[in-house]
Amino acid sequence: MKTILLIEDNALIRENTGEILALAGYAVRMAENGKIGIEQALANKPDLVVCDIIMPVLDGYGVLQAFNLNPLLAGIPFIFLTAKTEQFDLRRGMALGADDFLTKPYENSTLLSAVAGRLNRFQHLQPESERPVDNQHNFVAGASRVGPLTGLDTSLKPYPVPRKHRIYAEGDEATLLYFVQAGRVKTCRNTATGKEFITAFYQRGEFFGYQAILQGTVHRDSAVATEDSILLHTTADYFRQLMLYNSEVNQQFVRMLANRVGEYEESLLGLSYHSLRQRVASALLRFNEQRRTNTPSNPLIVLAREDLAAIIGTAPESLSRILSEFQQKGIIELTRKSIELLQPEQLRLLK
Repeated sequence: MKTILLIEDNALIRENTGEILALAGYAVRMAENGKIGIEQALANKPDLVVCDIIMPVLDGYGVLQAFNLNPLLAGIPFIFLTAKTEQFDLRRGMALGADDFLTKPYENSTLLSAVAGRLNRFQHLQPESERPVDNQHNFVAGASRVGPLTGLDTSLKPYPVPRKHRIYAEGDEATLLYFVQAGRVKTCRNTATGKEFITAFYQRGEFFGYQAILQGTVHRDSAVATEDSILLHTTADYFRQLMLYNSEVNQQFVRMLANRVGEYEESLLGLSYHSLRQRVASALLRFNEQRRTNTPSNPLIVLAREDLAAIIGTAPESLSRILSEFQQKGIIELTRKSIELLQPEQLRLLK
């Protein structure tokens, strides 16, 4: 039986919500404010937390921060109950690691659906082989393209992110450093005409969001999950302190930043001087290399056509024409959602 911790200062809402959850088969523990809720969680770790935002003693944001900072509680799915619907409040909660929001008043079916969905998604997105016993170890050892990093925050919460979820938006304050534990994330910008241009993809084992932190600016692009993913994150302030006092970490992130700048410059040169066929060939080879690094047993490149078109800088119709041409020549094999490279050497000749 799953245990739900309900933290709500309104006695009527607390009793009614607790009764609904209990009738659905959950073991429910209740607390009337954030401080008591944390004490109960430390005494008996819940499987999920449903928490009001506006409360005396300690509000919902403070409760979630306390959970994130405590290794015993970090990683527990967290649903906010709120009468607030402003975008700022939602983003603040998501930045702290909230998994869902329910706006009062809510239907009982909506509550049960959210609870079941978060429990199922959290279970589904963390296969047994990837469930971190020590998030510090996963955050560090999993960064295969960076090398070992020491001294990072040990209170890191796995944050399940569904496909197409926006992690941060262009213009948002850079408050967190992210790491992809599973899945894939794209960063993108919109042109003056509203067309999306993808600036980068981040796979399992890669950090993102550090450019704006290092530059001391807001994010200049948006980050969106292109598939169901699991992220870890630590605060920008902690990351800055680490960069200041740990020369090894400093050098590695400077190297990563230089590599990203180099990739971006190469992409711009390709857009300026290479034919569409050359750009498609280069992109397929690059994604195939990433596939071999992350999922060597799977021969398929799984990527939405519109995303591939956006990173190449062309219309989806033009991309489809080139892909069909490559398939007719036996260079690739196409399915509705994937691409397999049959003759990568032919793409290298084109490139």
